[in-house]
Amino acid sequence: MSKNSTSKSWIKVLIELFEAFFESSRSKKRTWHQHVVPHDYGWAVRREGNKRITSKHKRQDTAIRKAKSIAKKHNADVIIHRQDGTIRDRINYD
Repeated sequence: MSKNSTSKSWIKVLIELFEAFFESSRSKKRTWHQHVVPHDYGWAVRREGNKRITSKHKRQDTAIRKAKSIAKKHNADVIIHRQDGTIRDRINYD
């Protein structure tokens, strides 16, 4: 195999890898839905799919206001949970 054909084959492999990477990243569409969940501190706002908490609040109504403001910016939903973790309400901002 000549040096020129070897470099072309590596370029093809790299292009295929980049295409596969970008294709897989496009199929995983993340949402901006905000969940108001019980927390040790009181209530927390967390983006759907995240483990990290966006904000903590002493009162649920304060957490709901924060979640609503984020959801409105991103045309997402607010999912409000009860103290036991079940869903109490869902507000849609699509």
